[in-house]
Amino acid sequence: MIDKLITEIEQKYEQLNEQLSDPGVHNDRLRYAELAKAHSDLQPAYELVRQYREAEAVLSEAEELLGAGGEVEPEMREFLKEEIRDAHEAIEGLTEEIRVSMLEPDPNDDKDVIIEIRGGAGGDEASLFAGELLRMYAKHAENKKFKTQILSSSPTEMGGFKEVIMEVTGKGAYSVFKYESGVHRVQRIPVTESGGRIHTSTATVAVLPEAEEVEVDIDPADVRVDIFRSSGPGGQSVNTTDSAVRLTHVPTGLVVSMQDEKSQLQNKIAAMKVLRARLYEMKLAEQQKELADQRKSQVGTGDRSQKIRTYNFPQGRVTDHRVGLTLHRLEAILQGDIDEFTEALAAQDRAEQLKAGV
Repeated sequence: MIDKLITEIEQKYEQLNEQLSDPGVHNDRLRYAELAKAHSDLQPAYELVRQYREAEAVLSEAEELLGAGGEVEPEMREFLKEEIRDAHEAIEGLTEEIRVSMLEPDPNDDKDVIIEIRGGAGGDEASLFAGELLRMYAKHAENKKFKTQILSSSPTEMGGFKEVIMEVTGKGAYSVFKYESGVHRVQRIPVTESGGRIHTSTATVAVLPEAEEVEVDIDPADVRVDIFRSSGPGGQSVNTTDSAVRLTHVPTGLVVSMQDEKSQLQNKIAAMKVLRARLYEMKLAEQQKELADQRKSQVGTGDRSQKIRTYNFPQGRVTDHRVGLTLHRLEAILQGDIDEFTEALAAQDRAEQLKAGV
């Protein structure tokens, strides 16, 4: 299997070199740029193949010399045995690296994202937990030098959120946050609990890659626009103008409401951004369903009903159920330090792709 892959990489690299040296290609700027990018993308894999071939040559030479039998001095024999062991280890490691290097990247990885967080089971406690998840993601985004903006929020009187939608912009944002979709569970004694009993509450997270207009074409005739007056916690009016906007995508029944911006136009733009992302997510879900046996864009099903992580406050631990990873540093994680989870999930994603032969 690896021999075939290595041969394909070598042949493709040689073919690209030949095409790039063709004078006719140099006169076609678009074609040259396309080939140059393909060459650049293949370069890391080709470098691994070059190292693999060198390790093969060392192994072959050492085995040949060792096969000389009594003609080899004892010290040289031990040296050759060590060379053979090292070459085998190098070949084994390079085999894995080459296979990983040729995996198809997620086309959405570089996109900006929209993160939707909703309080689930648990009433006020669930809303407070939704607020903590929002702060965790905002801090993680800050650590990655991404920019964040709250697009919409439904705050509660206790300081939590029934629902909050945040945009994260920056190259690679989706690759950083895509594994967060699902149900997050918190176990602790709520501030409203007088008996000291531990309660379990949940919040759901949906991470949507932002879609460009060219990716999701929305017919204005399919969108019903309703204008209403913004309201705050408890329903009180927060302004005196009809600036809040509700968009209904008639063909799918999707509804998006925005009221956080001061103007009707700003709210409409923000609502359209979220609607486009949700429609794009639906489009991706349909594609994944059709290709059920091939790679998925998220570890697990990515289903919002799937319990993915538990935050246990009494024991100070956080467990990700998809990879069976438990970390005993709850406070640091809530401060945005979730890299260890992301890396473990990405590694499992790659392993599943390799197992599937993608």
